[in-house]
Amino acid sequence: MARYGMTTTVPVEIILAAGHKPVDLNNIFISNPEAAKMTETAEEAGYPRNICGWIKGLYAVVVESDDIDGVIAVTQGDCSNTHALMETYELAGIKTIPFAFPFDRDYDLLKLQMEKLMQALGADWDGVLAVKRRLDAVRAKVGELDRLTWRENTVSGWHNHLFQVSCSDFNGDVDLFEQELDEFLAKAQHAPELGEDLRLGFIGVPPILTDLYDYIERMGARVVFNEVQRQFAMPDAPDDIVEQYRRYTYPYGVFRRIEDIKAEIERRNIDGVIHYVQSFCFRQIEDMIFREKLEVPILTVEADKPGKVDARTRLRIDSFLEMLR
Repeated sequence: MARYGMTTTVPVEIILAAGHKPVDLNNIFISNPEAAKMTETAEEAGYPRNICGWIKGLYAVVVESDDIDGVIAVTQGDCSNTHALMETYELAGIKTIPFAFPFDRDYDLLKLQMEKLMQALGADWDGVLAVKRRLDAVRAKVGELDRLTWRENTVSGWHNHLFQVSCSDFNGDVDLFEQELDEFLAKAQHAPELGEDLRLGFIGVPPILTDLYDYIERMGARVVFNEVQRQFAMPDAPDDIVEQYRRYTYPYGVFRRIEDIKAEIERRNIDGVIHYVQSFCFRQIEDMIFREKLEVPILTVEADKPGKVDARTRLRIDSFLEMLR
């Protein structure tokens, strides 16, 4: 069994069907207590200061690890810096496999990319579809956790984020992930209703700030919609796996995402939205589109390196929540 790192969500069914272990490098990076130092490791190796902290973290995770056998890098549909990240991996002697989500969501091109990944890893369609059926059952349980978050109000925004974001690689062990999920659901289904007075949506990439959700809840609000993390969990996945990854909104442009966000804002009775943007990321430009198209108040939060919410951002969050009240 080889361990394949992923720079973002890819068709994880293919990795598992090939008998390998998927590793979401983002989750390994941000959960490391020394995550801030890892960005410094990349800078010491030559990465510029004004490059996304996530990219620097992904570099350090791999070059400092001795158990990553290769990296599947998304060259279209994610970070524009991934091409150079791949080149620095190759410079360090690390095997890389490219994967591209076609911007126009073309079915045939996406299927071709999936088949190329299957060929590179040693999987076939029968095995991939068998894994898909297994993962669909687990994803349905994550969907129930999401429902408990926004409808029954018994799950925190942090736990909603954590379980959904983990669906990128199922923490490398589907059975163990499902066991932990079942245990959490058993408690959440009988937990008392949470008592926040404001319901927030969180859009944009998962935050590099480690205590953002905790701070929001301490201030009497709660995130009941995590946009990109929910997409990692593949809500309402169809039987056709190619179509499943066509419906996955994150790689295909902002307007498909906006359709999804608008529907969830209405369904979940959301009072306001926090748009998280990563410093030095091209997706910062999308903030102007969200502000034009979404009809709820938006607070844009930006951060660079891993760490706690700084005093200035805490003040801006406080002011935003007070304005909503």
